[in-house]
Amino acid sequence: MSSNSKSSTTVSIKDVFFFIPNLIGYFRVLTAIASFVTMKNHPYYTFILYGISGFLDAFDGYAARKYNQGTRYGAVLDMVTDRCATSSLICYLCVIYPQYCFIWQLLVSLDLASHYMHMYAMMSTGSASHKNVGKEQSRILSLYYTNRKVLFVVCLVNELFYVALYLHSFQFFWLGTVLAWLSVPIWAFKQFANLVQLKAAAIILASMDAAEKSKPKNA
Repeated sequence: MSSNSKSSTTVSIKDVFFFIPNLIGYFRVLTAIASFVTMKNHPYYTFILYGISGFLDAFDGYAARKYNQGTRYGAVLDMVTDRCATSSLICYLCVIYPQYCFIWQLLVSLDLASHYMHMYAMMSTGSASHKNVGKEQSRILSLYYTNRKVLFVVCLVNELFYVALYLHSFQFFWLGTVLAWLSVPIWAFKQFANLVQLKAAAIILASMDAAEKSKPKNA
């Protein structure tokens, strides 16, 4: 007796943890931590390790699409790794450029606040991914999150700006100074996008609150 029903595949929690994009994510975490270890005395190794961690950000998403292994866990792992790596590097900039400590504090706060509120807002609306941003919400955020090339370049150059400032403190030939100046425009765009993201998330959450408070109370 023939059957046309498709066989179902059971995926365990352990399977999810070992999906290919998540394995790439773990390697990103390890290389980022290794760069923290070398950050004080070895700028060359730091540049390589931190660069690998950032560059692999493009490949976990590619693997997720190629092998149909996109997961909520993987999306959060990716974002948390990005935020922690950037924040940790800026923390070290506070050490080598203490006169700008207030600016570094503002940049870390903006980065963390805008991404946390954005993810929470998107989850509250039932979105499957924080990257599902429509043009009606924000044209800038839609371009930033839905165009993979734009997302990769902006994120990469944003990190490059902080790395360049780090290298500059070590008088790393001419590389630090040149990279810092070249990356300033895209770095500035990233900070503007963070502000837009923060405002858009606040509007979404406040709109949901207003709609909920406007519902008539049950007698």
